[in-house]
Amino acid sequence: MNSRAFAIFALFMVQVLYGLNYTYAKVIMNENFVKPFALVVLRVGGATILLWLFGLFLPKEKINPKDYLKFFVAGIFGVAINMLLFLRGLELTSPIHASAIVTITPVIILILSAFILKEKVTVLKIVGIVLALCGALILTVYGKSTRTADNVVLGNTFIFINAISYSIYIILVKQLTAKYHPFTFIKWLFLFGFFMVLPFGYNQLTDIQLGTFTPDAYFAVGFVIVGATFATYILNPYALSKLKASTVGVFIYLQPVIAGLFAVAKGIDAIDSVKVLTMLLIFIGVYIVSLKPKKTT
Repeated sequence: MNSRAFAIFALFMVQVLYGLNYTYAKVIMNENFVKPFALVVLRVGGATILLWLFGLFLPKEKINPKDYLKFFVAGIFGVAINMLLFLRGLELTSPIHASAIVTITPVIILILSAFILKEKVTVLKIVGIVLALCGALILTVYGKSTRTADNVVLGNTFIFINAISYSIYIILVKQLTAKYHPFTFIKWLFLFGFFMVLPFGYNQLTDIQLGTFTPDAYFAVGFVIVGATFATYILNPYALSKLKASTVGVFIYLQPVIAGLFAVAKGIDAIDSVKVLTMLLIFIGVYIVSLKPKKTT
């Protein structure tokens, strides 16, 4: 498998892990095992420990002191704002709504990439994004979920702001991973990010009662930390180092499909013709955008 093919595979696995995360995180918070900001602290803190332990077995890379500020700024958008608003929004809305709203991210990334990274926006890429976006919008409007939400409007607003923050993070990562190994960047990102989110979640963290946890709750928390955080934040920067930021961003269109399928598997949703149509549109759009442009001679 060549580096581009592996990068595409890595992106797909990121979306699978994120897609499952919507249901796992929602259940943890809705059943009052862990409140959203406390879950953020557990998520970031656990991933930080894993990243730095794993880093002991890898070659050390020297950091330019001037770049620590960039790591800090990336931590604001990629960890603090991103995760705090995502989990708080997910607590208030449904997994399908949240995963569909996140699909606005590639549009924001495409605009930022054109202006900041000077990436060329091809007609083919636009066609792919439009197809995938149509699928995501149909899923948002007509998709149904059996879950109830406390405040859908507020939750969706938080998820939308999260998407903007994550888009900015993607652009920042693209610049830094061109200079540093993805793992070097990500472990510093999380170290900075942990100290940013700790003040928000400390009080909620002290309210956690482990005696109320079920085996499923322990598994769900572990998945959020190891699968949806540690693994995804390693795979995503790697993919960014091999692919265009706009290509990486469009893979987020897979999240509503995966989130919906997992919801069906858990018995909280059902497959219908609308969902099948939107899944096809999303997959076709992602495939078109992921095609490598032909070299001109």
